Amino acid sequence: MDGKYSFIEFKQNLDDGYQMYYTYVRNRYLLFKTAENCYTQKLLTDDPKNPQPRHSMLTLKRVKEMFPHMEAIEYKIGVNE
Repeated sequence: MDGKYSFIEFKQNLDDGYQMYYTYVRNRYLLFKTAENCYTQKLLTDDPKNPQPRHSMLTLKRVKEMFPHMEAIEYKIGVNE
């Protein structure tokens, strides 16, 4: 991250209904808000050296912990995969 995109902006995009795509520890994910303080994370790509669950539920606290390590963040609205 170049420091220009803050977690506050990221959270606001999630609250506004955007689906966030990002790379985290060599895997590509889709993240979207499911309910208050509840987010769904879907694994889009798979690195065999770093197996991860295909679908998981995260709290806002966990998303905030991961944010500084997210790379290649993109967003879309109104698209379900």
